[in-house]
Amino acid sequence: MAAATGNPASTRARVGQDAIGTPPERPTLVPAERYYSPAFAQLETDRMWPKVWQLACMVDHVAQPGDYFEYRCGPYAVLIVHDPQAPGAGLRAFQNVCRHRGNSLCAGSGSGLHELKCGYHGWTWDLGGTLKRVPNRKGFGALRLSDFPLVPVRVDTWAGLVFVNLDLDAMPLLQYLEAMPDDIAWCHLEDFRCYATLCVEVDANWKTIADGYSETYHIQTLHPELLRCVDDIHAPQQIWGHTGKSDQPYGVPSPRFAGALSDEEVWDAYVYTQGALMGTAAGTPFPAHDRPAGQTVADLIAEHTRAFAASRGVNLDWADTDRITRLHQYNVFPNMTLLANADHLTVMCSRPGAELNPDKGELVMFLMTRMPPGAARSKPADVRVPAEQSEPGVVLSQDIGVLAGLQRGMHQPGFTHVVLSSEERRVINMHRNLERYLELPEADRMRGGIP
Repeated sequence: MAAATGNPASTRARVGQDAIGTPPERPTLVPAERYYSPAFAQLETDRMWPKVWQLACMVDHVAQPGDYFEYRCGPYAVLIVHDPQAPGAGLRAFQNVCRHRGNSLCAGSGSGLHELKCGYHGWTWDLGGTLKRVPNRKGFGALRLSDFPLVPVRVDTWAGLVFVNLDLDAMPLLQYLEAMPDDIAWCHLEDFRCYATLCVEVDANWKTIADGYSETYHIQTLHPELLRCVDDIHAPQQIWGHTGKSDQPYGVPSPRFAGALSDEEVWDAYVYTQGALMGTAAGTPFPAHDRPAGQTVADLIAEHTRAFAASRGVNLDWADTDRITRLHQYNVFPNMTLLANADHLTVMCSRPGAELNPDKGELVMFLMTRMPPGAARSKPADVRVPAEQSEPGVVLSQDIGVLAGLQRGMHQPGFTHVVLSSEERRVINMHRNLERYLELPEADRMRGGIP
């Protein structure tokens, strides 16, 4: 089986390194109040959220002229529209506000827009944001339509994902993403389609949610089933700036078992926790009698994954076992995690809840599948559920289930600092970026740990 080409040499050079790297002299201490303080949340709202690129939706949400999608993050609302007159991907984005009295122009998502008309008093803009009609205009005196365009927002796309940034002077999206696009280029993310988004309402701060998808340290305790089929120790990490990554080998037992698990036990664990990724039903027995001599469990998983892809018209002959079973997890500041291998893509974002309460947040999962060339495109289904009604699978359910308790613990008077190791360096990097955007004084910054 030929390996894929086109990825940087560094992608596989770190195989065998552990997730810890060089231990620091002491742990990193992060003030716990960052996770629950209304004043700190307000600082994020004022200084950080309006300045960063954020994943809003998929290109397929706004693929046709007249399609629109409203993206909300805390108090901010951005309206993305497909304007056939717009350059490039045909997308424009605006602050979702009527310039007359502040009414929101659109809510949710939909199709068929030819103009943007406020439902309160009828002020109307074209899809390019130019004001065209004001009812009873003479009552305003010398009102010039050109003085009141919709307020633009930066919008750009990468790999079928639509990003927005309220800061018109922000760096370009590809510059913000740093090495990540080149590092994952071999996977051809643009061939995946999002069939649904799942927004889970959680009793936890957006950072509490994001932290759970930024380290492998918790696998040994929170995910005992997963531990039996993933090497959580040799999961090397890299930090670039706004972004970072971790590589996690699957289809192998954690070294913590010291070789005590059989191949059948590793197979059973993989089938139980993520058998759907290779089209294998729960309880499918280990095919001990059918596998060739020397075939590892990871090879067997890759073989089943290729067969499952082929049943969908997808050819994965270009992907060797490592491409199929090694999960590449990327973090993009402030709130996005992308998990990918040759036949898997899930993107997750955390964000403040609509209540502007730092103890409330949302986890949004973009669920994808790789499609064959020329496959028809369709709008993803958008689903919103409270945490107790979400059923995203064994592992993600365990992740979600711990969040409310984490958030309550942050409030306890004796818990003054979050204590982080170098294994949690992607969490540390998030706080490092946060401090920079918030321009925190030295006394309020992290201390100790990784420089």
